[in-house]
Amino acid sequence: MLTTRACRLALRRNLVSHHRGLATTTNTLVPPPTSSSDSSANNNNNSNQSASTTTSSNTTAPTDKKKKKHIVFGNRGPSLQDFLNSTTGTPSSSSSHSKSLDPTTTTPLEVPYLSMKGRQLGQGSKYFVEVYGCQMNVNDTEILMAIMNGAGYSKADDLEEADIVFLVTCAIRENAETRIWNRLADLKRRRLGPLKDRAPLVGVLGDKLLDSDKMVDLVCGPDAYRSIPHLLSISETTRQGVANVMLSADETYADIVPLRISPESFSAHLSIMRGCNNMCSFCVVPFTRGNERSRDVESILKEVRQLSEQGVKDLTLLGQNVNSFRDTSKDGVELSGGVGAELSNPGFNTIYKRKDGGMRFTELLDKVSLIDPEMRIRFTSPHPKDFPTALLHLMASRPNICSQIHMPAQSGSTAVLSKMRRGYSREAYFELVDNIRSIVPGVALSSDFITGFCGETEEDHKDTMDLMRRVEYEMAYMFMYSRREGTHAGRRLQDDVPEDVKLRRLQDIIGIFHKGAENRFRARVGLPAGECVLVEGRSRRDKSRWVGRADGGFKIVFDDDLVLPSIESSLTNNSGGAGSGVGGEKGKVQIKLGDYVQVVTTSATSTSFQGKAVARTSLTEFSRFQSLLNQGSVGRLSTTTGVNIPPVASQLGLGGHASLNISP
Repeated sequence: MLTTRACRLALRRNLVSHHRGLATTTNTLVPPPTSSSDSSANNNNNSNQSASTTTSSNTTAPTDKKKKKHIVFGNRGPSLQDFLNSTTGTPSSSSSHSKSLDPTTTTPLEVPYLSMKGRQLGQGSKYFVEVYGCQMNVNDTEILMAIMNGAGYSKADDLEEADIVFLVTCAIRENAETRIWNRLADLKRRRLGPLKDRAPLVGVLGDKLLDSDKMVDLVCGPDAYRSIPHLLSISETTRQGVANVMLSADETYADIVPLRISPESFSAHLSIMRGCNNMCSFCVVPFTRGNERSRDVESILKEVRQLSEQGVKDLTLLGQNVNSFRDTSKDGVELSGGVGAELSNPGFNTIYKRKDGGMRFTELLDKVSLIDPEMRIRFTSPHPKDFPTALLHLMASRPNICSQIHMPAQSGSTAVLSKMRRGYSREAYFELVDNIRSIVPGVALSSDFITGFCGETEEDHKDTMDLMRRVEYEMAYMFMYSRREGTHAGRRLQDDVPEDVKLRRLQDIIGIFHKGAENRFRARVGLPAGECVLVEGRSRRDKSRWVGRADGGFKIVFDDDLVLPSIESSLTNNSGGAGSGVGGEKGKVQIKLGDYVQVVTTSATSTSFQGKAVARTSLTEFSRFQSLLNQGSVGRLSTTTGVNIPPVASQLGLGGHASLNISP
């Protein structure tokens, strides 16, 4: 049997060489040898137990006692228990510890801060969360809340009653990073003020390192959320900063049901994959969230069913590169028919070697959309390379898959796209846009653009403006380039475009976007079938009016009127006879939150619509009504405004120019 000293040395090797994570670390109590010659080992036993909570290096003591110490952990790797288990098997001839341990003489010692069994670490403590950045950070917050509640913590309603404050950060844009540092400065002032004894612990979830100015108590990377209760316990006990920022090759949190921030909302987000392999030269995501890995399909479908049962009607599938989803689990491989594995078209390529096998995004979207025909399905954020024709035809054929596609172009210049390592030219992008609009009727397109990237010339900028004019997006996210540490551009390219030039170019494309979006929106005013709108709440500007989201993702504001109970009721009562509800309020119903409502749009800006509610409906009924119109089975009425109005709208008195207020 190994001596106590041998076990202690093995533990130290594990800690020093691997920076082992708290969630997988346990200590083991081995009975001391009967001989008294090694009594010094017992004297070191207490320090041995604390080794798993000290810094990974135990070399020299710090010279500056005032400097705040930090404890840094990883979140993967074998623990001492794994070592003990391995020694009970066939000994390796090359191992210095080839003797086997007798399991009956070794007893695992459960250390409170390393084990969750039978213990609620946060009992009586409250946490508060502030979220910065994209929707992925919101989803991460919901995972954090589930983990914290599971550990016995409870969510505080405001900062004042919180024992712990979490800042969920974004490192993609410089502006978001600046906001985080400003917020940390505010929290630091609390620690120095009259209520410093009640100041909460501060945790940052993101890629920030522990700072030397004593602003942060805990830093946790996106793949180590499970260890947060343990890290908090150590920070509270040692009064030192702790961090677990190791990335994982397989963590997807598939077994954790996120705790929704707004459980009353009819919209929800579901993460299906994490990380990114694209390595665009400007992007920090592969370095902050790691390589791509996808959840198994069964865990996704199970969560979709749960959300459907909770009444969710608008579901967004999330991922840093969502349409690169590839489930290689046993179920994913067995259920896959190989559909949608190809790139968008021959003009797209990848910087990495694509792998074969597993279930791709097209097949997953197919299965998700079949769970609840009355639940809308969206997805973001995709990469233009992963739009095979099969995916587009699926979107066109399913009424509950929204005709909304985010297509981040980033630039309209082939030269700049090459420097960005995007994997396509402007010509390939144009071909994809044409293909999408020919297959998915009425699709709403959105995009991302960066101005002033390294080496961007005026000709490059003109190419970007030209692309935006030709495509005319319904939505766009536009930014000036900001250099990010660790990226290919940050290391290899020169940020040589002056700030004032970046700003001017940004203003140029913002103006072009708004003009194009207004053109697209005005073309949708008074569509024959109207718009199918999910009622989300009251308008901020006028609480007497409703606001909702259409299939294309844009907002529509409309009056709180009584409406017909269904589109079908308006068609069957076309004669306006007794009991039809036409010309009076009889038979009409009140609009409620969560209803799908047919709305006839009456005016538009570059960001939203105004409209008139007509009837309650469903996704299935609205799709059937659109098909009848396309087949000519339902007639149209032309008004003096020149806008085609469906019969159901005409019956409600919307057929004349006095009722339709269409912007010129």
